[in-house]
Amino acid sequence: MSTPPDSAMSDPASDDALADDPLSRERAHLTHSRAALRSMREDVESLDIRDVTANWVNAEALTHQIDERIKALADLSHTPLFFGRLDYLYAPGAERAEGAEGERFYIGRRHVHDADGDPMVIDWRAPVSQPFYRASKKSPMDIALRRRFGYTGGDLTAYEDEHLSDPTEAAATSKLLQQEIERPRVGPMRDIVATIQPEQDEIVRSGLGGTVCVQGGPGTGKTAVGLHRVAYLLYAHRERLARTGTLVIGPNSSFLHYIEQVLPALGELEVKQATVDDLVAHVEVRGTDEAAAAVVKGDARMAEVLRRAVRSHVTMPTEPVVVVRGSRRWRVPAYELEDIVRELLDREIRYGAAREALPQRIAHAVLVQMERSGEAPDDRVQDAVARNPSVKAAVKAIWPPVDPAKLVLRLLSDADFLAVHAAGILTEDEQKTILFAKPVRSPKSAKWSAADAVLIDEATDLVQRTHSLGHVVLDEAQDLSPMQYRAVGRRCTTGSATVLGDLAQGTTPWATRSWDEALAHLGKSEAVVEELTAGFRVPTDVITYASRLLPHIAPGLTPVASVRENPGFFEVRGTTADAEVVAACEELLRNEGSVGLIAADARVPLLAQALTAAGLTHLGPGEETTLTTRLTLVPASLAKGLEYDYVVLDEPQAVVDGEPDERTGLRRLYVSLTRAVSGLIVTHAAPLPPQLAERARAL
Repeated sequence: MSTPPDSAMSDPASDDALADDPLSRERAHLTHSRAALRSMREDVESLDIRDVTANWVNAEALTHQIDERIKALADLSHTPLFFGRLDYLYAPGAERAEGAEGERFYIGRRHVHDADGDPMVIDWRAPVSQPFYRASKKSPMDIALRRRFGYTGGDLTAYEDEHLSDPTEAAATSKLLQQEIERPRVGPMRDIVATIQPEQDEIVRSGLGGTVCVQGGPGTGKTAVGLHRVAYLLYAHRERLARTGTLVIGPNSSFLHYIEQVLPALGELEVKQATVDDLVAHVEVRGTDEAAAAVVKGDARMAEVLRRAVRSHVTMPTEPVVVVRGSRRWRVPAYELEDIVRELLDREIRYGAAREALPQRIAHAVLVQMERSGEAPDDRVQDAVARNPSVKAAVKAIWPPVDPAKLVLRLLSDADFLAVHAAGILTEDEQKTILFAKPVRSPKSAKWSAADAVLIDEATDLVQRTHSLGHVVLDEAQDLSPMQYRAVGRRCTTGSATVLGDLAQGTTPWATRSWDEALAHLGKSEAVVEELTAGFRVPTDVITYASRLLPHIAPGLTPVASVRENPGFFEVRGTTADAEVVAACEELLRNEGSVGLIAADARVPLLAQALTAAGLTHLGPGEETTLTTRLTLVPASLAKGLEYDYVVLDEPQAVVDGEPDERTGLRRLYVSLTRAVSGLIVTHAAPLPPQLAERARAL
């Protein structure tokens, strides 16, 4: 990324002295653009649909569309309407004629046009906007000048120019870009539309037809890239995705709350969000599994166990089916019925679909006999035969209905039934691990776990195909079990996916070991894996300290290289009492921005009491910070995906000890260490983990 000399940065203090200086002209364009956006919104608000709707259903649908359009045209006062400008050497797509004048485009979050339909702001997703993110001194892409704008609130206060086609101007880092990246964060996650980097833009603009997996360490912007990719795909393939749907899947509700404003800020209001637990909510989850049981239940081998169990309900016929119609009797022998059943089984279609097809197949066999006897039956006769009581009775006996929850309940409570269908797949010890400790009478009385719900979802799909969406974004994917991957994959079998994660941040006993393995479980083995290694969020000193854990948690993974100019504030402090942890929070609250106190889950109640005793109000994860309450107390188990300007990390060894094994604990610690945007204080009374202690002494 190249930058202009310092003289290209405007001096806001001199704005009023020059009536016709560039900054004044840009402010005028902003004013006119906002007026044009307001006119666009007023035009939609004034639409009269009384004479264009045939009935109330159409009227309701059109009214909803108009309401959504009005919301999409909202002018958010503290969100810049445009953040950049491109001056082309030539009109895009035109012949390069000498002396030809290029065009100028303002790049923003949405398209804005004037009363004549001429664009005043171009949507950042439009092809003509792409050079704003991709152009460089080496490849200017026909751009003479790229201008970035600086804002304070909603007011345009600065600009910065890059003369990409000027060979005499040296390349350097954009100061406005750096300021935007390092700007303090208060409240939910914000979009990065003004700061998308070339390698990020390539992922954002990749086609709808392919699945993309993004491996990215802390602060590389993988979550933002995934969300902006959704916004881009909705722009480029709106009609198709309007029919098929899009979905963003996050690890928990706190995370979803944190990111929920990003897409609306980009004008996309219809994208749904969910957790994996939301997707598989066929039963109420009231129980938990021991880690060993959860690992087995989440293993991909369970899919074959369930498939066997579902198919075991099919019974080969031993008696013929006799259909009486009027004075005639039509007999389908048992061997012919068996051929029909075996053919349906061999096709590997869904259990429920095969069950629906069976009566029609039997009826067809009867119609063949009718035709041989000289009759000429039509489709109505076949449907009548399929509904014949003897045919329905045969179908019920041969291919009975299957209730997925009852099936899973039987597998987990009947040792003999499980043994039959898990033979050669699960060991005897594994089978014992997943069996319920006590008999359970019905699905309603069972204390289902989250892993059980995923098994029921798998069984449900074996019976009836799951609806597929057009595109799914799966964030923090490294923590999913193989069976959870399969559950997500069912939601995009005919669509594509964007998979986001970091192998070093896997903190479940079944955490992903490789993306190739995960993508195979997802059903997207052909996906392209991209790696983001440039860190834009975590300060250099912090990510360097945290990266000391990588050889122990993810050998071979490329460490994140921070590109921030500000090294950030970093300190390791020995403490003797919780009051000193509170004092560290008070110290960081003197700075602008949000503060997170991250601690092992078991330490959270004690620290909450200490904060309250000191008069420090605080929030829980996912609750929106305010100007008066900027401190959030975060259990380490919920820290993933969140970020704060400043972080106090309490007792690293307690974070490690809070997990079932050291490797998982070190990964949880890695996550917790990398939540800070501007500064980190590590406090500890107990010794630090040995993987960090050497560095701490050096400091």
